[in-house]
Amino acid sequence: MPAAPPRHQILPVSHLIKLSVGPRDVGQLRAIQARRVEADPPLRHQTRMMPKRAAEILSANGSIYWVVAGFVQVRQRILDIREESWDDGTACAGLVLDPELVPVEARPQKPFQGWRYLAPEAAPPDIRPGAEARGLEALPPRLRRELRDLGLL
Repeated sequence: MPAAPPRHQILPVSHLIKLSVGPRDVGQLRAIQARRVEADPPLRHQTRMMPKRAAEILSANGSIYWVVAGFVQVRQRILDIREESWDDGTACAGLVLDPELVPVEARPQKPFQGWRYLAPEAAPPDIRPGAEARGLEALPPRLRRELRDLGLL
């Protein structure tokens, strides 16, 4: 029987996962980001904590996986992670994002605060271009919400 890995072993990461607070669907997330990049390029998401493993994420061409309406639904490549500050001068991290939202196989995700590291093997796979039109995204948002509320999705 192989020995268990040491408890202090640090597993490789290449992604982050984050709740998208506010948008009820991916279309709203896309619209919010479009306005944000227009007003203050480049597109970035500011977050309070700087990832200590930023170098790993950047060297692996990592992504941020967005949880929208209780499901991991899309990802965006992280192009850079830099120190920034909010309007009041408080330090924060700026995650510079590729504007393309890449659909992934939807999977339920319970709420959590902040962001979390996501190992490559735990990340949901991308959906092939064109395939998403036949999936959940093809359903009207109201119907998707009702199905989720009933526990059918």
